[in-house]
Amino acid sequence: MRILIIAALLLMYTASAFSQDQTPMARGSIPEALLRPQRGEPPRYPIDTVIGELGRGNATEAAHSFAVSVCDGLLSGDLRHTSLLTINSSERERYISALDIIVPLSYRLGGGREEADGAISFLVRFIGRDQGISGELYIRFITRENTQGHWIFEELLLDEAKDREIEQQESIYRYDFNPYERFF
Repeated sequence: MRILIIAALLLMYTASAFSQDQTPMARGSIPEALLRPQRGEPPRYPIDTVIGELGRGNATEAAHSFAVSVCDGLLSGDLRHTSLLTINSSERERYISALDIIVPLSYRLGGGREEADGAISFLVRFIGRDQGISGELYIRFITRENTQGHWIFEELLLDEAKDREIEQQESIYRYDFNPYERFF
């Protein structure tokens, strides 16, 4: 008799587990309007707590793509990376040495903007396990007579390496609004 009762309970439990709504895209009480931009609304990009909004910003796709390539080269530590060849070797070594301090694992590239002199700048943050370095990356589009133009890496201004905890304490979003405030 006990076996019959246990079997019945297991059968009811199994049936109730499979009868629940198994919708993979269900987000609970978060409205769909907050998850994806509506028609005509600009795309939403994540925000880094140190350098701000990520994504392309006001830069062209080509400029953003080249900036990503430069950051990939710096992250790799390869002095012969094609994106890094436009600067002199001592500057390349200085940038790589500065990043070697934090042993970077990844980077984040902030939105680009055009500077008054025609260069495009991007805020960048290299992230190591325990430390990070932020800075500003400058690239420029160069054209010469009878040739197509190309992008060059102009300069990288880096701050001092900081512990990740200090970066978070100095975050530009440290005392920003509570994310739930806007719903009330």
